[in-house]
Amino acid sequence: MKKTLQVVGAIIVKDGKILAVKRGANKNQAVAYKYEFVGGKIEEGETPEVALKREVFEEMDYDVEVGEKFMEVLYEYDDVFVNLQTYLCKPLSEHYILKEHIDHKWLLPSDLFSVDWAPADTDILQRLQEVKLSK
Repeated sequence: MKKTLQVVGAIIVKDGKILAVKRGANKNQAVAYKYEFVGGKIEEGETPEVALKREVFEEMDYDVEVGEKFMEVLYEYDDVFVNLQTYLCKPLSEHYILKEHIDHKWLLPSDLFSVDWAPADTDILQRLQEVKLSK
């Protein structure tokens, strides 16, 4: 039986653009060198919002305000199910450092599919193109 990971992703919006970060090498080839939302696993005892704020800071030294929940998806990879909860986030600072990713891009919603994303994000990306995001 496959394990289900509870994970969170930050849809960080600044000036109408969304932050996409690119993974490096990964044992799971489905996500290696793919773009994704900053985030990670929810630790025991954490709320999704607390986990998300912690993950963004750990991965980028970036302070964000976690806003409303945007969308939740359950995606099946070869070895695991991922229950991904995404939240709209606003940066509280200008500066960040990529600690766990090899690249990043700020993309307009209409340009989201111009890069290669992790498969679990596809439905979220589609919905992001259909809604109006506040700047």
